[in-house]
Amino acid sequence: MAQSPIPIQCLDLLERPLLAILATIMPDGSPQATPLWFDYDGQYIRVNAAQGRVKERNMRRDPRVALVIVDDRNPYRYIQIRGRVAEIIEGDIARLHIDELSRRYTGQDWQSPRPDEKRVLFCIRVESVSSMG
Repeated sequence: MAQSPIPIQCLDLLERPLLAILATIMPDGSPQATPLWFDYDGQYIRVNAAQGRVKERNMRRDPRVALVIVDDRNPYRYIQIRGRVAEIIEGDIARLHIDELSRRYTGQDWQSPRPDEKRVLFCIRVESVSSMG
């Protein structure tokens, strides 16, 4: 198995239920940033979006992304991750993933505000990492 691209001293930031700020690229080239839930499976940073959201459309069109995760105990400690969407998963697996994320962050399954909501799971391959603190 390949070694994780995440420095060992930063792994706790990915293991704790902290919000990530996800930056995607708009069609005009400008950045778009969204706070969101995430998890890390040892290979990919995984994020989940409702179908039709701006971040979902942006990642389908241009897979380049950046994430920043800030330590809630020390705002001067953070990790910045740049990468690309390597896999897009829809259907039951994406729905199960949002339930996993919701339990991680709230202790409960996801309660969608829209009953017809379709979820999309994005698996982000880490290409570069920088950190502070």
